[in-house]
Amino acid sequence: MPRPRRRGFWTDARFFLGVVLIIASIAGVWAVVSLSRQTSPVYAAAHTIVPGQKVTAADLTVIDVALGRSADAYLAPGATLNDAVATRTIDAGELVPAAATVSAASSQVTTVVVHSSAAVPSNVTSGSTVDLWAAAPTDAGTYDTPRILIANATVVSVAHDDSMIGGGADAIELVIPRSDVAAALAAIAGESALSVVPSGGR
Repeated sequence: MPRPRRRGFWTDARFFLGVVLIIASIAGVWAVVSLSRQTSPVYAAAHTIVPGQKVTAADLTVIDVALGRSADAYLAPGATLNDAVATRTIDAGELVPAAATVSAASSQVTTVVVHSSAAVPSNVTSGSTVDLWAAAPTDAGTYDTPRILIANATVVSVAHDDSMIGGGADAIELVIPRSDVAAALAAIAGESALSVVPSGGR
């Protein structure tokens, strides 16, 4: 009795299914590799940008990075920067999130310059977070117990002003909430002793 003829492996549905799976796997890997090689130009901070600071092209540098679908979350060349200000500290070299800038009209912070009655710590630099302390003068010629006037202010710059009476004082430009401006100006006008202390935030 003749033996039944064996069917070729190419007629087996499992063979074709395996081929399809292999092709799909190769295509998926190729797509992932191709996507990872696609870069987009986005803005990075050329230097430390502090909250409330106006952001211009001079503050930014363009770099090409592979961000995939998240590219739209960052500022890119062509974005409108008119009256844009930072809402948080953006470190030098950091990609600039679109959500980290708002129009100047909607900004909730502003800057004020205060003169410290004590030397500013050397680790307090642009971008540092500090607490502004104030001690009001008394009729006895002394000062009340110091208290925190404004917490978590951001330092824009620190400069030593040799023109101040008494040997000079450190002038600190701070970013503060607009709601705290009145208190800061009142302390300055009242000749309170002001000083800054790192808050530990940065």
